[in-house]
Amino acid sequence: MKAMILAAGVGSRLDPLTRNVPKPMVPIINQPVMEHIVRLLVQHGFDDIYCNTHYLADQIEGYFGDGRALGATTHFNRETELMGTAGGVKRVAEEKNFFSADEPFIVVGGDDLTNVDLTAMLRFHRENNALATIALTTVSDPSQFGVVVLDEANRIKQFVEKPAPGTAPSDLVNTGVYLFEAGILDLIPSGEFHDFGKNVFPFLLEQSQPFFGFTINDYWRDVGNMREYRECQDDFFSGEVALHVNVPQVEPGLWLGKDTRIDPTATIERPCVIGPRCVIGAHASILKNSVLGEGCIIGSGATVAQSILWARSQVEPGTHVQRCVVGFDCRVHSNAAIFDGTIVSPRPAES
Repeated sequence: MKAMILAAGVGSRLDPLTRNVPKPMVPIINQPVMEHIVRLLVQHGFDDIYCNTHYLADQIEGYFGDGRALGATTHFNRETELMGTAGGVKRVAEEKNFFSADEPFIVVGGDDLTNVDLTAMLRFHRENNALATIALTTVSDPSQFGVVVLDEANRIKQFVEKPAPGTAPSDLVNTGVYLFEAGILDLIPSGEFHDFGKNVFPFLLEQSQPFFGFTINDYWRDVGNMREYRECQDDFFSGEVALHVNVPQVEPGLWLGKDTRIDPTATIERPCVIGPRCVIGAHASILKNSVLGEGCIIGSGATVAQSILWARSQVEPGTHVQRCVVGFDCRVHSNAAIFDGTIVSPRPAES
C-alpha cells in the first residue's frame, strides 16, 4: 500500500540541531527519525512511499535512496517552494500520479516518532467508511496541536488548530498520522500552499464529510523541540518505546557496535548505546542513558553522562559533558565541564 512522508519543513523549533541537518535526519538512537517511520510503515504493509523534500533535500534523498535497504520502495518530490502539508500531497498526486483511486493511503509527518498500530487504524478507517481518519492522543498542553472533539461514534465534530492556552475544548490532539481515501485529493486546490489542519479539516466539518478520529494508546512524540528530542532517547531506555537499533545488544542494557575499542579501565554504565568504531580511553566514563554514534572518540578521563553524541564527535581528555547533544564531527575541548548544552558545527546550512 501507498504512503507519503512529509519531510519538506525547515525544523526551526529544533534549532540549532537543524542548521546543518534536516529535521527528518536528526538521529534517534543513531538512526534518522524518518528511518524509524519508514520501518513502521513497512511493518504494516505501507511499503510504497513518496516523500516530499525541500530543506537540505540531498541529505534525505541520498540516505534513503530507493528504499530497498529498509524493505520499501521510496520516491522523492523536491519542492522548490513549500506547498504545505496538503499542498505537498496534492502535488505528488498530480505530478507523479502516485495514489490509487480504489485504495486508502497514509500520510505521516517526517518528525513523528510513534509505534501506532497502523493495521488497527486502517481497519477502523474501513469499518467507518471514512473519507479521512486521523490518529489522536491526549497531551497535557494541547495548545501546540490541532485539538479534536469526538462524538459517541468517534466522528470528529470539532477541530481547533493550536488554540490559545487555556481555551482548548479537549486534551485530545492530532498526531499528524492520517488515513485518506483518494477523494480527499479533490478537496485540495492545485498549485498553492494548503494545510490539512488549517484548511482541509475545517472544510471536512463544514461539508459534513465522514471524518473520524482513531484514539491511540500507543507511543507518539512530535520530535519538535530540544526537550522532546532528548526525551525520545530516555523513552527508549526506559522501555516506553521499542525502536530498531543498528548495533547488537550484547548484554542487558548495553548495545555495542563492531570494532569499538574500550579501555579496560573505562566505566560503562547501563543502559547505553555505543556505535561501531568508537574509541573510549583510559578511565573514561560513559554513564547511563547516553548514546554514542559511529566513530566517536572519548578521551582519557572524560565523562559522558545522559548525553547524545552524533557520529564522529569527540570529547577530549578530562572533559565532562552532561545532558548534552554533540552534533556530527564536533569536538568538545579538554578541561571543560558542559551541562545541558548543544554543540553543533558552525558551518552554515546548505542551500
